[in-house]
Amino acid sequence: MLPVKRAVAGEADDEVVEVTAFNVALKKPCLISTATVASSSNSSSFDLTASANGHSKGLENGESERSNMGFGDGNGKGSNNNSDPNDIDEDLHSRQLAVYGRETMRRLFASNILVSGLQGLGAEIAKNLILAGVKSVTLHDEGVVELWDLSSNFIFSEEDVGKNRALVSVQKLQELNNAVVVSTLTNEITKEMLSEFQAVVFTNISLDKAVEFDEYCHNHQPPIAFIKSEVCGLFGSVFCDFGPEFTVVDVDGNDPHTGIIASISNDNPALISCVDDERLEFQDGDLVTFSEIYGMTELNDGKPRKIKNARPYSFTLDEDTTGFSPYEKGGIVTQVKQPKVLNFKTLREALKDPGDFLLSDFSKFDRPPLLHLAFQGLDKFISAYGRFPVAGSEEDAQKLISFVKEINDSLTDGKLDDINGDLLRQFAFGSKAVLNPMAAMFGGIVGQEVIKACSGKFHPLFQFFYFDSVESLPTEPLDPRDLKPLKSRYDAQISVFGAKLQKKLEDVKVFVVGSGALGCEFLKNLALMGVSCGSQGKLTITDDDVIEKSNLSRQFLFRDWNIGQSKSTVAATAAAAMNPHLRIEALQNRASPETENVFDDNFWENLNVVINALDNVNARLYVDQRCVYFQKPLLESGTLGARCNTQMVIPHLTENYGASRDPPERQAPMCTVHSFPHNIDHCLTWARSEFEGLLEKTPAEVNAFLNNPGEYASAMRKSGDAQARETLERVIECLDKEKCEDFQDCITWARLRFEDYFSDRVKQLTFTFPEDAVTSTGAPFWSAPKRFPRPLQFSVEDAGHLNFVVAASVLRAETFGIPIPDWIRSPQKLADAVSKVIVPDFEPKKDAKIVTDEKATSLSNASIDDAEVIEQLVARLENCRGQLSSSFRMSPVQFEKDDDTNYHMDMIAGLANMRARNYGIPEVDKLKAKFIAGRIIPAIATSTAMATGLVCLELYKALDGGHKVEDYRNTFANLALPLFSMAEPVPPKVIKHQDMSWTVWDRWILRDNPTLRQLLDWLQNKGLSAYSVSYGSCLLYNSMFPRHKDRMDKKMVDLAREVAKAELPSNRKHFDVVVACEDEEDNDVDIPQVSIYFE
Repeated sequence: MLPVKRAVAGEADDEVVEVTAFNVALKKPCLISTATVASSSNSSSFDLTASANGHSKGLENGESERSNMGFGDGNGKGSNNNSDPNDIDEDLHSRQLAVYGRETMRRLFASNILVSGLQGLGAEIAKNLILAGVKSVTLHDEGVVELWDLSSNFIFSEEDVGKNRALVSVQKLQELNNAVVVSTLTNEITKEMLSEFQAVVFTNISLDKAVEFDEYCHNHQPPIAFIKSEVCGLFGSVFCDFGPEFTVVDVDGNDPHTGIIASISNDNPALISCVDDERLEFQDGDLVTFSEIYGMTELNDGKPRKIKNARPYSFTLDEDTTGFSPYEKGGIVTQVKQPKVLNFKTLREALKDPGDFLLSDFSKFDRPPLLHLAFQGLDKFISAYGRFPVAGSEEDAQKLISFVKEINDSLTDGKLDDINGDLLRQFAFGSKAVLNPMAAMFGGIVGQEVIKACSGKFHPLFQFFYFDSVESLPTEPLDPRDLKPLKSRYDAQISVFGAKLQKKLEDVKVFVVGSGALGCEFLKNLALMGVSCGSQGKLTITDDDVIEKSNLSRQFLFRDWNIGQSKSTVAATAAAAMNPHLRIEALQNRASPETENVFDDNFWENLNVVINALDNVNARLYVDQRCVYFQKPLLESGTLGARCNTQMVIPHLTENYGASRDPPERQAPMCTVHSFPHNIDHCLTWARSEFEGLLEKTPAEVNAFLNNPGEYASAMRKSGDAQARETLERVIECLDKEKCEDFQDCITWARLRFEDYFSDRVKQLTFTFPEDAVTSTGAPFWSAPKRFPRPLQFSVEDAGHLNFVVAASVLRAETFGIPIPDWIRSPQKLADAVSKVIVPDFEPKKDAKIVTDEKATSLSNASIDDAEVIEQLVARLENCRGQLSSSFRMSPVQFEKDDDTNYHMDMIAGLANMRARNYGIPEVDKLKAKFIAGRIIPAIATSTAMATGLVCLELYKALDGGHKVEDYRNTFANLALPLFSMAEPVPPKVIKHQDMSWTVWDRWILRDNPTLRQLLDWLQNKGLSAYSVSYGSCLLYNSMFPRHKDRMDKKMVDLAREVAKAELPSNRKHFDVVVACEDEEDNDVDIPQVSIYFE
């Protein structure tokens, strides 16, 4: 999730778009050689028999050698190559499905991709595509592994030097996803070979060859998406050409915006007002449709209509409604998302007329045009000399600058007035190096562009993107001699940053908090950069979680055989395999106040930098607080679907992570969720609550009572409130009239629950508030956003009704330890069992109380005789216990969303969808229900890779130590749009007093075990009068209390121990106090935290 504290709704869409509307048709599969190999995850084997269709002439003549890694059964039912291509393994891809939706995933499963150039960038792109689950990835590289490559490629080891890059890569990349066919090409590619692919990516190709291949792809029918990307030191570029007419099916991936109508005028144009439940997100020019309108039914025809004058709660309709029927009530307005057609230029045309460049940093608005020339100049240099410029060579730099000036002088349009020689010099020096952070960042960007090309999901990059991070260079001028290779695996990085910074990287002590998707990427990056690989270095990673199947689609250090193992341990082992010099320790502790005996003062004081890889705000805030306290740089990042952001927290230079707080997420009122839902989120929230109450909390209460009846009864009597009364009633109900002895009892319970939830409660609600009910002000009670409900009539012919009964009865049986009969899967036998259930008639109560107050926090109705009722209930509970065996216990069911065989999501989806039917709310499938009720955070590998690359570019700065705040960058990116927004961090707030100033980063320290008097005198010398000193929640001193003056000559540590009862661990050398002070004019002054050192 994003480390900013505002919640962003998930983005899942299941729209069905005709493939004919999509311009990249599904082509024939990539040709592979016949092979039978064992899956790496089990012993079964599969035959891959290639079709001869489309076999290119070049391949027939044996001009290109091609090998293929076979695949096993993938990661389950979703193996898209040896099962139904429409079958998606939702356990594996649930987080990715939340971003893309089923239709996009199916298109990916049918896409064949070529990745040419297997240095660091190509390996990152291939990794992201294989994790995404495309049909096939063909790896092309004619070169061999060099020691130089180990700076950026996570696949290679020193033993691979001299071997073909593609052949070395195939096995390790195949392990990432056995459902993807990974094959190799090791000889020269001809343009005709490109016809086998939906998209081709080149990371190491001459400009002339790129122009030739791009024109072939552009003019091919259907067009083949062509992407060219390069990383040259701290500079990178991307070019995309998806053909002359490319249709973007979904520009941003957001669900269509909706609104609940409150009124519609009979005007020209018509004014439409919506309820103020939520702000409208419409924009002028949007097309919308209307439904469920009473009165002005002419708008319910499904015709898209254009809106204008969009406001937070209203808009005007570009239509004359004066002749329409008057509006009465109701209505939903829904945005109609329109496809967008893009006309891409060929590379040849775009080089001359690049159009608008995609900017990432507005402080560098003039940079892209220069880099556009710089990459062309580099191509000319390589063509002329057959090599890259040498790092530190002024002669080579001047040659490249000459080529750039020559290209600029030849331009008629877009000629630059100024050529920045210093920037081009830095470009030349690092041009040969593929740095890992840059490869990770561009691997994420390019991987996402390939997915766009294959699916039409999200807006493509159009067409050039240039980026640089020259601020990452050391602040001190680099000596050219320091850039020379040392015949080490870090030579590429040394050629950019020098050997001195490399030494700093190797000896650094790093704490990585979290080992999920971000943590895996960080470990890979740090290992390749050489971080903590020296004799003085140490990398500590901690994560208390274990690996689940859903992790495998983006947490790329994990394999299916690691499921159930510790994340941090497996990730550390995998990272150490990438670089055997990595000095890493894996812990399984959550970073929290409870583990400060593990992560103690000594641990924090010895760190150089902390990298957060967390997925929740509270943990981030805790680590942030520790970093501020111990003055350590904190590198923050997070992702949410295609979005990612990074935040640099640098001591004394920037504000800390916790300096800004977003408002809390808005929660639906309790009465809305329980009685007046108007969207599926409300229904799913209610369903999750009912699931936990019925299957987890009540059985747990039963066990709590049976384990210690006396103590339980005393606790209920002590509470004596409506909530205690209701808890006792549920426990008695569970052990008395609803106790299940066999599976037929469970069927009966489930059937009666259906009647209660979806019929009786609705009848009671509509009896209490009829359809024509009015409020105390005379307004209709059932006005927007309330929806008038209708009871359901149970039918064994309705699959939704039976599915609910199955899920509910199976889970009820689980709580009572009752075996599940095989006939549960037989619709006829199930229907027969349900038909045996006697459903009593329902009579609504005239005195029923239904909460309608939106500010109410509890649905329990308090009563003056609660205590008396509780006493009676306790007695009944004791009677129930007498009917049970002494060994009887229930089995509470804890909700687990990621197991599709456990009936949990079946139960929740059934509850939510039946309730949705009551209220006329559109139902959702089980997958969408899982996203919402399971609170699944949408996640994909591409945005994760980009975020970690950006953070590691900042890590160079943090470890160099000489950078100013304006050199650092915080980033927000949305790969869907695409949008890249980089800006310098916000400085910390400065507090001034007399000639002193301080920020949140300052901590005042008193050593030598001072007394209270010494503390007060020390502050008085600063012009501050302390009137209160506290330790935790305990007051050690207050000037208003005369007896506190007796404490003046006591040691502060003794006061903490005697007054506050502080238990200071033996390894602690200090404790902290909060001091309230006034200045000489009696104005309160916020001073830093004060640390008292007593040893």
